[in-house]
Parts: sequence; structure tokens; C-alpha cells
Amino acid sequence: MSQLYFGLHMHQPVDNLHEAVENAVKQCYRPLFQTLKKYPQFRFALHCSGWLFEQLRTKYSDVFEDICYLNEQGSIEFFSGGFYEPVLASIPREDRIAQIQKLSSYIEHYFDKKPKGLWLTERVWESSVALDFQECGIEYVAVDDYHFLASGFDYEELDGFFLSEESGNSFALFPIAKKLRYAIPFYLVDDALQAISSYENAIIFDDAEKFGLWPNTYEWVYEKGWLESFIKKIIESEIATKHFAQAQNPKGLAYLANVSYYEMGEWSLRAKDTLELEKLKNRVGKEYFENIGIKFIRGGIWRNFFVKYEESNRLHKRMLDLAKRQKSEALYKLQTNDVYWHGIFGGLYLPNLRDNAYRFVSQCEQNIEDRIEIADKDFDGYKEVEIKKDNLVWRLYEKQGGQIIEILDLHSCFNLQNTLTRRFEAYHEKIFHPLEQKDEKGITTIHEMAPKISEEVKKNLFFDWYTKNSCIDHFSDASFNAQTFFQNSYKEYGDFANQPFKLQKPLTFERQGGLYLDQKYPAMMQKNYTIDKNSLELSIDFQSTYENELLYVNEWNLHFAHYESLLINAKYCCDKMEFFAKKLEIIDPFTKKTLSFLSNQETKIFVVPLSTVSQNEEGFELTQQGISIAFALPFTKSFTWDLKLCLK
Repeated sequence: MSQLYFGLHMHQPVDNLHEAVENAVKQCYRPLFQTLKKYPQFRFALHCSGWLFEQLRTKYSDVFEDICYLNEQGSIEFFSGGFYEPVLASIPREDRIAQIQKLSSYIEHYFDKKPKGLWLTERVWESSVALDFQECGIEYVAVDDYHFLASGFDYEELDGFFLSEESGNSFALFPIAKKLRYAIPFYLVDDALQAISSYENAIIFDDAEKFGLWPNTYEWVYEKGWLESFIKKIIESEIATKHFAQAQNPKGLAYLANVSYYEMGEWSLRAKDTLELEKLKNRVGKEYFENIGIKFIRGGIWRNFFVKYEESNRLHKRMLDLAKRQKSEALYKLQTNDVYWHGIFGGLYLPNLRDNAYRFVSQCEQNIEDRIEIADKDFDGYKEVEIKKDNLVWRLYEKQGGQIIEILDLHSCFNLQNTLTRRFEAYHEKIFHPLEQKDEKGITTIHEMAPKISEEVKKNLFFDWYTKNSCIDHFSDASFNAQTFFQNSYKEYGDFANQPFKLQKPLTFERQGGLYLDQKYPAMMQKNYTIDKNSLELSIDFQSTYENELLYVNEWNLHFAHYESLLINAKYCCDKMEFFAKKLEIIDPFTKKTLSFLSNQETKIFVVPLSTVSQNEEGFELTQQGISIAFALPFTKSFTWDLKLCLK
């Protein structure tokens, strides 16, 4: 007789788009609990992030009442976690404890149950988190079977739970079976039951969104009756549904490596390494990899996302710095995990999630006095200059060209520098070499689905060799035009666009670099910034030993909420624009700001869209992340140039 420990995890990003939450309720949460309500004898565990619980309670009370009913019937065992669904290992310890206790208190208040189990966001395990279990009343945690395999265990051993300890404090570990994650609800019902019956203790704890929200699942799970049939057959079978708290007879002692689920390890690698990992898996063969190689052939760790994506690291370290200054709901919301990484779902690639995060940064900043700070807050060995003056926060970056990495308007709670660089991702190989959809019984999981690829996606797939900050210094020639700027295909002769500058004094950056043509021509650039109440002034002094004419290009990348409503020099923002002028004016109805660029001499100005191609649940999507602006002026040997940006 098999025992089934069945868990559901529910989460939406904090302040996610109303239509996204509405759709999740309609397609998944409402029909899920309506179905479960019919069979209260089916025992299961539930983890729901605190923000989503509140959305259900206040806006979708019928769903919340169904959960209350199932709780009263003894159907549900509640798991705790971080209230706003942070990756627990990525936030300060005191915040981790506060977030877990906040969700546990919420569950106690509304359901009169004290959770003893913990859901690890994205199943990211680091042993440091276990230091806090005792203080938070946590006795057991669900992790992946892969956590055990990566720590030296065999599949055959993972038929039950294990005990572990940290600093002498004991807790239990439940290994979630990958085989069941891929079977439920994607296999035919009888095949899913057969997979469960292959275990004495079958453990699954996975996304509730698989039941209706993932592609093709609503029709399969509800309209064709998969879920109801599954529950009925479980109840009629010899499979007993159990709460995790009822588990007895541990299998033994276990210590786990710092790891998440296997796919997360693939996603956190740089693209080229992800592709090489896939080649290695193919080389050893599927059978060998799944039975033996999976122990040793693995990807990276979750924190690699801070290495892979500079924009993620920048935001994460911003959060850590703010956490030293205050404890607030805005800070805890800023710790929500979704925006810090990217896998199958949009995550970091979704502008609305990044906008939400910087809104929380703004709310934290409103309680902090004006300042000028110079420190290596990004932990990369280079200084950042952070200036808060009145209702604007500016951040400048020594590592890459003395460039601007944040323009945070506290009035609108919006970061105009919240752009994203166009990177090559491993999944872009599917655009260059499309996959064929396999014909299988049941339905295909999101991990195995052949993505949809539109012509629009194909013709907008370009990559950047430098980070899309602002005030980037390029040296080019007649090859630079609107199209080559958009495609990032112009000739580059300088080494100033992505190389370190030296911070000489608080707002002066300098680089001894060069121009590279038939040989290296030594060159020097000094960039001086002056920041006033609502403005930034830039003064550039450049000198070189190259005698012929070149084109200097100063690039800005700015982020907005609604590009179709932007007015650029009195014209609505279109695909590509170019003109000669001393002034560039952008009127943004969303922030109610007018951005005016004033040059001391006429330049040719180029404006092009900055869009990324990313993978989502159904295929690939083209997302506008910002607009790229270039101020271009010809020079011979040396030049000085002044530019002023006013925000009103």
C-alpha cells in the first residue's frame, strides 16, 4: 500500500497585474478548490504566499471560503514560508525570520493552525536557512529528490523522509519526486496512479498553477475531467493520502548540498555553459544521465543569477543596503523572488515586475535623508556613487564607463534607468534550430513543449556586447546609423563603452584608454557630472593621438511604462527616429515628467526601440524594455562636449 504526501504551492508576484491574477483565479485557483471541496477526504498540504492569500481573501472570497471549508474538514495541512515569497537564502537572517513568522501568524489567525512545515521558494536550499527553523517553529521542509542525488544519495533510497540537523537542531527533509512532478497532471490518470504506486511513500509538492494555468492544462484538468478522475481513483484505490505531519519512521540522516531543482541549475548558468551542459548530457546518454550522471553532472546555483544578470545583482544589492537602514513592508515586498531571476517564466525580463521592485525601492527611499555615498554596494570591486537630492536618486558606476545605472523619481516611484540588456540565452537556439513537438500520450509539460516562434521575434533578435546603462561612450564612423544602432552592428573603435573608469572625486570619472584602428592610439576621457535639484549636467573632455575624423556617440537607454504615448520632440514615439538638434524633449504621461536634453552644440540624434526576445510559458515574446538614444558628433583628435538633462 502506498502513502501519498500531496502538496500544492500557490504564488503570484507581489502586485502582479490585475488581469494576470484574475486569469489565475479563473483558470486555476477557483476550479481547483471547487473540485477539491467535493472530496474532503483527500488529504493534501497547501502553501500559499501571503500576498496571494490576501488577494483571495479580499477580492476572491469564494476561493478563500473554499479553502476555509477544506481546512475545517481536516483536508489541508498548511505550510509556512516567506510571506512575500523571497528566496530565503538571499535575504538577511532577521528578514527571513520576520517573513516566515508573518505568514505563520497569518495562517494561525485565519485558519487556527500552526504550520510546522516550510515551503522553500523555488526549492533553493542553503544550510544557513536551517539555523532559523527552531526560532520559527519549523520541523520539516520539502525539497527535491535532486537535492539528495546531488548530495550522494541513490533514487532507491528516496522513498520516505530523512532527518538532518544544523548546529544541533533537528528537522526533517521530504524529497519531492521529480518523476511525479512530471507525471501529475500530465500523464493519463491511470499512468499517474501507477507512478505513485511505485513508491511506498510518494511525495509531491508542486505548483498549483499546473492545474489550469499552464498551457493546455485547463482543458485537460477540468474540461476533460483529469483532476476529478484522479482524486476519485486515488480515494477508491489502496493509496492513502497523508499529511506530512503524519509521516513516521525516517529513512536516516541526510545533509544536503546548496542546490535547487535541476532545471534551475541549468537556467542559472551562462547561456554557452547551459548549451554545453546539454551536450554533455546527450553525450553520456539519457539512461546513464538519469540513473547515475545526474549526481555529478549539474548546473549552477541560484545565486548565479546575480552574476549572469547585472540588473538582477544591482537590484538585489540595493535591497540588501536598504535592509541595513530599515525594516518595512516595502522592504519585504522588494524581497519577492520573481524579479531576480529568469527561467521558463518571464521573471527579470518582465518590465512590470522590475517596475514594482523599484516602486518598493522608492517607498523605502522616501524615509531616508538626502545623501551622497561612495561605496562598493554591488560587491564587484568597483565603487558606485549614490546621490539622493530632493525627489531624485542618481547612481553612477565606476566599473562601466562612469555610467548612470539609476534615475529614480520618488514622485512617481519610477526608475527611468530600469532597462534590460539584450543577451543571448540558451533557449534562443530553439529559434535558430526549432524543435519538433513530440507526439505523446497525455499532454506535454512546459519543460518539453516546442515553443511558438513568430516572424516578428526572428527579425528582432539582436544582442548587446555592453550593458544598456546611460551615458555610454562609443567611437565609430559612417557605419553608425539608426539601423546599425538598433542592431548593434556598427563599428566600434574605442575601449570606453564597457571598461572601468577611475573615480577621481565624487562626480568625476577618468579613463586612460585607446582608439583601435590600424594600431592603438592612446586616448584619455574625463567625465564630470554636476547634479542639482532636478537636473544632471555632463561635461566630457576627450583627447587622443588619432589624427583623422571619427564619430563620438553618447548613448542613453531609458525605460518607460507606455512607449506608445511618449512624445519625442512633439512626435509620438515610433519605431526609429533621427534628426539634427541641440535639444531632445521627451514627455511621459505616465510619470508626468518632461525630460529635456540640452546639448551645447548641434548633434545628430538617433532614437530606436530596445526590445528583448525571451521565453515564456507558451513560446517567445518580444518585450520593449526601453528606448536607446544616441547623440552623435564628428571630431578630430579631441573634443569637449556638454549635455544637460532636466526632469520637470
